[in-house]
Amino acid sequence: MSELGERRDLPPERAPAAAACTEPESAITRVFHLLGKRWTGLILAALMSGPGHFAELRRAVPGISERMLSDRLTELASFGLVTRSVEEGPPLRVSYSLTDSGHALKPAMVELTRWADGHLPESAATCPEAFRD
Repeated sequence: MSELGERRDLPPERAPAAAACTEPESAITRVFHLLGKRWTGLILAALMSGPGHFAELRRAVPGISERMLSDRLTELASFGLVTRSVEEGPPLRVSYSLTDSGHALKPAMVELTRWADGHLPESAATCPEAFRD
């Protein structure tokens, strides 16, 4: 199978159009399973400019609850996109930063932002500066 889940033994005109979305182990399925979750992209955007403390991230992602932020950061860390560092106190402070894998997402996020600017209607939400050229 190719990267997009197309069967190579079928001519392109006969390959199933939905193959990329239905194969459980396709790369695009894995990407959207993680990055398609609410808040994940905004958390990554907030960390693109550098490490941030929990409270700073909460302010950078308006509307997210502390519990949801904690859950998303834990998940991003488990996928190797974010690292968690504890700064001894008092007060004890925790900061988060992107790993090399997390930083590697920036070109894709910039392109998605460019695509959205050209193809999606504007809304009240603004795109984080980290994704603008």
